[in-house]
Amino acid sequence: MLTYLSVRGAGVPLDNTSAEESAELRLEIAHLLLIDVVGYSALLVNEQVELLRELNKVVRSCDSFRAAEAADKLIRIPTGDGMALLFFHSPEEPAKCALEISQRLKDRPNFKVRMGVHSGPINRVEDVNDQSNIAGAGINVAQRVMDCGDAGHILLSKHVADDLAQYRHWRSHLHDLGECEVKHGLRLHIVNLCKDGLGNPEIPSQLRHRLRWRPKSRRSEIRPVSAPRFPIIAVAAALALSFAAIAFCVWLLFHGYFPGRSQAQLATAGGIQEKSIAVLPFASLSDEKQNAYFADGIQDEILSDLAKVSDLKVISRTSVMQYKTGATRNLRAIANDLGVTNILEGTVQRVGDRIKVSAQLIEARTDTHIWADQYERDLANVFQIQDEVAEKIVTQLKAKLSPNEKTAIEERSTDDLAAYHFYLQARDLIFGIAFSARAKEDVLQAVQLLEQAISRDPSFFLAYCELAGAHDRIYFLGFDHTEERLNMADQALKAVHRLKPESGEGHLANAQHLYWGYRDYSRAREELAKARPLLPNEPLLLVLTGYIDRREGQWDKSTQEMARALELDPRNLYILQQVSFNYQNQRRYKEMAAVLDRVLAIQPKDINTRIQRAVVDLEWRADTRPLHAAFEQISAEDPEALSTVIPQWITLTLSERDFSAADRAIAAAPPDGLDEGGFRYPISSYHGLIAHARGDVNETRRAFTAARTEVEKIVCEQPTYPEALSVLGIIDAALGNKEDAISEGRRAIDLLPVTKDALAGPKLVENLATIYAWTGEKALACERLQALTAVPSSVSYGSLRLSPHWDPMRGDACFEKIVASLAPRD
Repeated sequence: MLTYLSVRGAGVPLDNTSAEESAELRLEIAHLLLIDVVGYSALLVNEQVELLRELNKVVRSCDSFRAAEAADKLIRIPTGDGMALLFFHSPEEPAKCALEISQRLKDRPNFKVRMGVHSGPINRVEDVNDQSNIAGAGINVAQRVMDCGDAGHILLSKHVADDLAQYRHWRSHLHDLGECEVKHGLRLHIVNLCKDGLGNPEIPSQLRHRLRWRPKSRRSEIRPVSAPRFPIIAVAAALALSFAAIAFCVWLLFHGYFPGRSQAQLATAGGIQEKSIAVLPFASLSDEKQNAYFADGIQDEILSDLAKVSDLKVISRTSVMQYKTGATRNLRAIANDLGVTNILEGTVQRVGDRIKVSAQLIEARTDTHIWADQYERDLANVFQIQDEVAEKIVTQLKAKLSPNEKTAIEERSTDDLAAYHFYLQARDLIFGIAFSARAKEDVLQAVQLLEQAISRDPSFFLAYCELAGAHDRIYFLGFDHTEERLNMADQALKAVHRLKPESGEGHLANAQHLYWGYRDYSRAREELAKARPLLPNEPLLLVLTGYIDRREGQWDKSTQEMARALELDPRNLYILQQVSFNYQNQRRYKEMAAVLDRVLAIQPKDINTRIQRAVVDLEWRADTRPLHAAFEQISAEDPEALSTVIPQWITLTLSERDFSAADRAIAAAPPDGLDEGGFRYPISSYHGLIAHARGDVNETRRAFTAARTEVEKIVCEQPTYPEALSVLGIIDAALGNKEDAISEGRRAIDLLPVTKDALAGPKLVENLATIYAWTGEKALACERLQALTAVPSSVSYGSLRLSPHWDPMRGDACFEKIVASLAPRD
């Protein structure tokens, strides 16, 4: 609240991945062919009936149709003016069927149809007439693909075309049309199928008359039918562009723009290790929603087992969970995004006390199936299945497996399925609390679930680890910054040490406890060093090391450690945001913007990142327009989403001196306050801040008096809580209690000096500078600000230029010189 834009990286390794709903229906992957009659609505009713009858005969006569029907692997759905055919063997089936239909209609020029082909997830449902029907993303996308075509067109989604292009007999018949925007803003990459005079070779009218996009990368190229008209010039141009692109990427790499790609990776052939794997979320084929947790749990346990093998590179859960089965999967693209060679995917179905698990290992670059197997066991043996799958993968990838690693894989976390279910629910809540408006409620609920898990299985080691971390988060984030809360974490860790004193997970949990609870960075490093050989694929070890580095003032080393973590978790938005916070504190705004752009490429609609990206211009150039535009756009899209970025909203309104907008921002805040920088500010303190900026003396006194009562109580209960003391000092400065304010501000810095904490310490110094400014000690305020400009801190050109905190300093020669020293040079 009282430090300008103080919502920055607090060093809590949480995920900010958008929540995706688990499949509640039976999910299957289908290869779809959609057909409709062009001009159908203009026909007379009897003509429509006759035409559809004729179309049915044509379709039924096709060999592809008959083969799938005979194998009982075909679903037929009427669509009014056509039909949908769902095949389940391969994407070639709908493409072949489309060509056969086109062949049979070739001598019927008045019979005009268009067709669309796509592979994707579908659910079998019953309609209002209790008839079997189909829903899901797969059929929706297939419909959009078909809608892009004219009469005679056979259009394919790029996903299907990529699969077909692996075979020589298809490749020359696939014509890339680029991307176009269809209904609801969806962008589809369309490929035209033409073969031996079948299909329509013309560009569809919808693509001719609207803006089209071409692919930004050449991950899975569809080759054109004809060679370029000027091959020598084309090759030369391509080579020139390639060299320029390589040079540009190398320049960006060495300037810190790609923190997820190391120089060592760049030097590796192809940049991808052979023994690397991503375990994608398993599809739940069970009807009950709760069984989706078993699918996630099985996938997660297999991933955790593989991650213990030092000879493998295993992508972390946060990144792979973004490829839920509800979205169409292009395995080659996924492998490229994650930097792996191999993909494991599968399905889970629970029927009563039995469970069926199917898994397949795929070499993604060539779409080669390396291994596949099915397991059907009693539910009690589900953990045995996970171990077997993990060991099969290790064998297939020819990875070295030490005796200790084999033992670690075979160890059970629990045999109680109900306890395991509570654990999975709690873990998902904890993973999702970063930047959440319900963070406090979610983490407290997670504690309850973990306690239920432990009550069912007192030997559930991982539940104790997660419970200790949950209590530490509650303490560190200021939800309950009391000794009692730390003691709760201590008790959970005692159980961890009693059950498995030398486990990697136990050392990691203890390192987090020392970092969050006691700021004991040297001992935390010792615990991390013990955990590292036992958890070779755990990115949290590297992230936590990076957090400690920046607390100790080693900012560049911190960024390097997080870059290494991103190699194991390349789509972890939270780690990327933490890298951006490093650059922000160092006032390296170009790098900050580049990292946030990378986040937005992964998750374009992430609210916090969109706002933080606009903050770049405010801090760097004192330009509020991008941030203002971002808030207006988000407000128009989803007003409730603003609840997660209220501190930044208040910062914007005060920077623009728009006090009515500031009142609206406060009205949207939760009544129990807002969390910033490890302290929960009472709402009355925000009312006081706005009134102070507005110059309303009476309201300032009323609001800050109420805030002081709340904050003073916290300080009395926790006299060594530096953030609370610092806030109390600012409140006393606003109320005219000069001596108390300065004493409290200095005491906070004594408790947590910059030399002890290079991230939180400067914020306390900035607060003391505010106290000096508000109590008329301008020279002392300038002295503190001058010191902050020489080290990484939240002091920026935009904050000093625009924040009403510094209005008492306007016109002071020393202060204006400091502001000018931070002004952008380009």
